[in-house]
Amino acid sequence: MDNSLIQKYNVAGPRYTSYPTVPYWNEALFTVSDYKSTLQKSFKASNAKQGISLYIHLPFCESLCTFCGCNKRITKRHEVESPYITAVLKEWDLYLDLLNKVPVIKEIHLGGGTPTFFSPENLKLLINGLFKKAERAEEVDFSLEGHPNNTKKEHLQVLHDLGFTRISYGVQDYNMVVQQAIHRFQPFVNVKNATENAREIGYTSVGHDIIFGLPFQTVEHVRTTIAKTKELMPDRIAFYSYAHVPWIKGNGQRGYKDEDLPTADVKREMYETGKKLLEEAGYIEIGMDHFALKSDSLYQAVEEQKLHRNFMGYTTSKTEVMIGLGVSAISDSWSGFAQNVKKIEDYYDILDKDELPLYRGHILTAEDEIIRKHILNLMCRLQTSWSQADQYFEEIPDVLIKLKEMEADGLIIIGSKSIKITEKGRPFVRNVCMAFDVLLQRSKPETQLFSMTV
Repeated sequence: MDNSLIQKYNVAGPRYTSYPTVPYWNEALFTVSDYKSTLQKSFKASNAKQGISLYIHLPFCESLCTFCGCNKRITKRHEVESPYITAVLKEWDLYLDLLNKVPVIKEIHLGGGTPTFFSPENLKLLINGLFKKAERAEEVDFSLEGHPNNTKKEHLQVLHDLGFTRISYGVQDYNMVVQQAIHRFQPFVNVKNATENAREIGYTSVGHDIIFGLPFQTVEHVRTTIAKTKELMPDRIAFYSYAHVPWIKGNGQRGYKDEDLPTADVKREMYETGKKLLEEAGYIEIGMDHFALKSDSLYQAVEEQKLHRNFMGYTTSKTEVMIGLGVSAISDSWSGFAQNVKKIEDYYDILDKDELPLYRGHILTAEDEIIRKHILNLMCRLQTSWSQADQYFEEIPDVLIKLKEMEADGLIIIGSKSIKITEKGRPFVRNVCMAFDVLLQRSKPETQLFSMTV
């Protein structure tokens, strides 16, 4: 790849799991009452047809992985499990009272932290608790993130019996020097056992997460990791750039120096090398950072133009309501966002008052909704189009001006009422979306808020 393009477009930018992005939420105008109203309205309109999605944040980990920017609590005390499950189900009860009608659950994703920190028995209590006053959609997509070292057959069996068919394992890199730097140790045999156990039990989609751009990582390390990955042929692969955000409190990324990280041009070589190896193995690149076999539901969602993106990442179908349960979880009512408090103690205290533990959010404006539509199209379909009725480009003509330069660089093709990202432009999809992000354009941050795009 042309190094001049890397230098030109390697800027800090969002990953666009939402629009507006969290740093640009208008918190000053946000009220919990307004958010509740948007949630009730969207739920009433979409529950019967689409169902709802649940994201459940399970924050506990036994050790700190220093590459991770997620909200987590490090502990080896497993007595924390039961009070947390009780609190999450209390939060769910508050939502049930608000919705005032039986929800139809289509998607559940268990994230963290380490969901498999929790015992199989407690995970069963959690899922069964959700369905005491809820129904299952006819077609469901239940998934979890698993750690190869502690995801036991019992975890997999219990969750599969409850309807879970998809699991992703964090591999990151198999090189011991890299694993030492990021404090994430899992030998290949553990990943192999965890993958084979899931398939034996009946999981239809087993994913592996691989990161490039880690400290002390080389292109050869990426080659080796993907070679080992091909021995197991996971159904889908998240192959994504390490997000270096050491300014986020408590993420442990200050354990190594900036000069220990690969340069932008080396990172791009890692991506191009990994992409080539994955495609040779039969994987299809999907959206940004994701690859899947043609037999996987993620690829099928692309073929059927059902791919969607939200705070859970890429999903195979769209629900307008996504409720986040647990500390720091984010909910999406389609016309509003709301995030829970981040400290477990605060989470418990607010729930004890019979209140939803929300502390910030954003209600979308008409302009927000138009921009979100285009960014979602670009992230999920690598193209977008508009009609004469869409006033967006007339009101904000700078968007097309900014995109003209990208067209000159061969990253996109601009039609009379459309934009399509080229193969050359795929690595820069975040940059293309940033041209549409008028909140970012209007208010350039004084300090870095996002990871680098390359």
